[in-house]
Amino acid sequence: MTDDELPLRTATPDDWAAISRLLYAAFNETSSEEQDEVDRQTFEPDRFLVVTEGAEIVGTAGAFTRDLTVPGAVVPAAHVTQVGVAATHRRRGLLRRMMVRQLRDVRAAGEPLALLWASEGRIYQRFGYGQAAPKLSLEVDTREVQLRPTTPAGGRLRAADPASVRNELAKVYEQVRADRPGYSSRDERWWTYLLADVASRREGRTERRAVLHEGPAGVDGYALWRAKASWDAAGPQGEVHVVEVIAATLEAYVALWRFLLSVDLTRTARFWFAALDEPLVHLVDEPRRLGARFGDGLWVRIIDVATALAARRYAAGLDMVLEVTDELLPENTGRWRLAAGASGVRCRRTGDPADLACDIAALGAVYLGGTSMGSLAAAGRVRELRPGALASASTAFGWHRAPSAIEIF
Repeated sequence: MTDDELPLRTATPDDWAAISRLLYAAFNETSSEEQDEVDRQTFEPDRFLVVTEGAEIVGTAGAFTRDLTVPGAVVPAAHVTQVGVAATHRRRGLLRRMMVRQLRDVRAAGEPLALLWASEGRIYQRFGYGQAAPKLSLEVDTREVQLRPTTPAGGRLRAADPASVRNELAKVYEQVRADRPGYSSRDERWWTYLLADVASRREGRTERRAVLHEGPAGVDGYALWRAKASWDAAGPQGEVHVVEVIAATLEAYVALWRFLLSVDLTRTARFWFAALDEPLVHLVDEPRRLGARFGDGLWVRIIDVATALAARRYAAGLDMVLEVTDELLPENTGRWRLAAGASGVRCRRTGDPADLACDIAALGAVYLGGTSMGSLAAAGRVRELRPGALASASTAFGWHRAPSAIEIF
């Protein structure tokens, strides 16, 4: 049997154990029964594909059913995840078969977008994904950083076990999510998954902890964090590992970071999921000591051009024709007139001359408002066909908040 003839099918609930074994091996991780049970709770068999050889699963690609906040709206989006091929079957076209089939399945399901975290960025650009939500990783030398004295303070902080305050966390998250592109919906199942605290995954750090900020109207912010003890001849050298900081008010944001940067016996605070417009950069007296490092976060794939472009909102009025190429979903290839104004947004096919031209990956990169059309044009990824069109599109596709990639799924 050739590789093209190996069966590719939708998973069943009974496939989970084999999928899990394959993924642990593919990502060079040691299996954990406790973590495996946590992961099983989010498994959606009808959204997972598997390639088999005999009784063995040798490839898998899955997706979660969640919504995504985009500029000015919330849209259904396939959260692509748990993609892997057995080491014995690499470089044989199995990944491409799964990813192309998955794109078609997502389109058939009516979801205009797909998104993922990439194990390696070079992999998924081949399938039309664009880098849409970059992030900053912070490694803060807390002895050298202080919040500016003019920053506001107020309310009070309360420590809690995360699981015991899940409803309060969810309420704040939902309040903030509406205005932050890149945030995904979290139902009960997802809160259970995100707050699971498997000991084998702590890597020497403490259990996950929560601190809540209470303002005049109640809880309006929280931080999830861990600590890691360390000592040397000079004394304590502990670390704070920040999982996420969600704040509905400036007072809550400042109070939470003041706490995280001053935990006793620690000298470093690490935060892997900061946004490019993270307010902390402007609140500290010495931003160099934040140790910020740029990295990729969410990669977005436009599945249905017309639906996706009409779903989001734009920072300025726009009426132009985009010429899009999509080798894997030819339904997206062609010219599209995008009109955005006070009366709403429309996107439809047209035969009119194009103002800009790009491939589907470039369109995905600008979709959340975090990557500039102008930047992509400077890299040769977008072509201006009518003078002035690039400036207009760069403004319109931007947004007042940078997209934030705060959660690996």
